[in-house]
Amino acid sequence: MLKVILAALTTVTAGFTGVYVNDFRKNKEGRNNKLFKSGLLIGLITDFFDAIGVGSFATTTAILKLNKNIHIPDKILPGTLNVAHALPMIVQAFMSLNAIDIDIITLIGMIVAAVVGSWIGAGIISKLPERVVQITMGVALIGTAGLITLRQVGFMPAGGNAMGLTGMTLIIGMVGNFILGALMTAGIGLYAPCMAMVALLGMNPKAAFPIMMGACAFVGPIASSKFVREGAYEKSISMGITIGGIVGSIVALLFVTNMPVYWLNWLVVMVVLYTATTMLSAGLKKKPEGVENVA
Repeated sequence: MLKVILAALTTVTAGFTGVYVNDFRKNKEGRNNKLFKSGLLIGLITDFFDAIGVGSFATTTAILKLNKNIHIPDKILPGTLNVAHALPMIVQAFMSLNAIDIDIITLIGMIVAAVVGSWIGAGIISKLPERVVQITMGVALIGTAGLITLRQVGFMPAGGNAMGLTGMTLIIGMVGNFILGALMTAGIGLYAPCMAMVALLGMNPKAAFPIMMGACAFVGPIASSKFVREGAYEKSISMGITIGGIVGSIVALLFVTNMPVYWLNWLVVMVVLYTATTMLSAGLKKKPEGVENVA
């Protein structure tokens, strides 16, 4: 069955790569070499740390918001994150899925649930007003920072020994991953909340890695195909992040096996909270569409 999953992932990867590259090639007049070069470095850094468990969406969002030389409209930020990191996440999945033995029914169920959630979510997120996107991302980033903090101070559930789910716990896990897949299309990373959910359901924390990486590997390209077709992403910086991210992922998984990330996670928490506050402030200051100032 694992071979079937990898074959399906190969097919999805080929389809998305074709859509992505063709869209990039078609839009020669809109390319920005400065953004592309910035994306190379951003992808190299964020996907390197993504491959060792830190995550890439929150860190990329923070870098993009803190760098005053890069302006990506908040409305297309979710699409940019998903499209840019889709292929690096696939590389991570191909290199990691064979490393941990997990119940195949649980793995397939959790992946399918996340994919369905992302397909529905991408169609909604790509059409939302910028104000709603800003508030959604701000709130969810605060939640992500909270989960990382709980893990840092040892308050995250330890989990159990199970490497699979059955019955009602499997249904609960699938519903949870459906929601996380939809949130991923809003630019919210799946790793931290998925780790928490897996532990709460009594599974071995190691089981989270094939679930997370497998789900993201399918969710990324499937959701991103919608963002590409809607034009809801920044093309130049996305392609730069993709290329840099593939290199960063390979370097991390081949050469880094036990890098200490404790203090790096605290830095991520602080930067993510700053970014969340900035996005919430911007979103709350804007009036909803259709509401005009009254003299």
